[in-house]
Amino acid sequence: MAEIIDLSQEIYDGMPTYHVLPPVNINIYATHEQWENMTDSEEISPSVNLMSMSEHTGTHVDALNHMARPYRDQSIDKMPLSMFYTEGVCLNLSHKRLKELIEIPDLEQALTQANLNIQSGDTILLYTDHYRRAFDSEDWPNGPGISIDAARWLGQQKVSAFGVETMSPGVPDHGNKEVHHICGELGFTHYENMINLHLLIGRGRFRFIALPLKIRSGTGSPVRAVAVFEG
Repeated sequence: MAEIIDLSQEIYDGMPTYHVLPPVNINIYATHEQWENMTDSEEISPSVNLMSMSEHTGTHVDALNHMARPYRDQSIDKMPLSMFYTEGVCLNLSHKRLKELIEIPDLEQALTQANLNIQSGDTILLYTDHYRRAFDSEDWPNGPGISIDAARWLGQQKVSAFGVETMSPGVPDHGNKEVHHICGELGFTHYENMINLHLLIGRGRFRFIALPLKIRSGTGSPVRAVAVFEG
C-alpha cells in the first residue's frame, strides 16, 4: 500500500501571509440551522464558509505569469498538469540559518550526501526546518532562501519546480525578485510554505503531486502537495 505524506499547511482564518498579500478571512456564510429553519438551536454548525484570500496563500505554487510581465500569458490554467505530477527528491539544508542563502555547492553537497541526482522534470524540495523552528513567530519572514545562481543552476537541470518551507523562494531584498524572474525565463516554477519535509529526508525518490486549482488567468494557486512512496 502506498504511503502518502501531506506536505501542505492548514489554511485558516488569520494565518500568516506574506506582508504584501491580503489577509486570510474565513467566515460562516450559511449554517445547517438556517437550512432547516431551526430558530431555537444554541449550536451553530456551518454548511458553507466564505473565504477571502490571495492565490498565494498557504502551500501554493506560482504560475509563470506571476514571475514578471514578459510571462503574463502563462497563467496557472495554461500550465501543463505534468509540471505538478512529477518525481521528487528532498535535500537536507537544515544547517542553513535565518536569511542565509542556499548556494550551488550547498545543493551539490546535499545531493552527494543523499546519493541522489537530479533528473529532467524533477521537483526538488529544500528542507531547512524553518517551518518547525519559526512558523507564526517574528522570525517566520526571515528564513533561508535560494540564491540567484542556485536558482539558475536548478533551471539548467530542467527541473519542473523546486519547493521551500518559507514564504518566498529567495531571501527578500537579497535576490528574491531575481529568483522569480529566472523561473519565468527558464520555464520552471516553485512551491512555497511547505511542511513535513523532514519526513522525506533519507528516503530517496518519491512521487510528488501538487495539483493547482484551475483559476482562469490565475497567477498561482493553493495546492494539496503530497509525497507518495509506493509500498
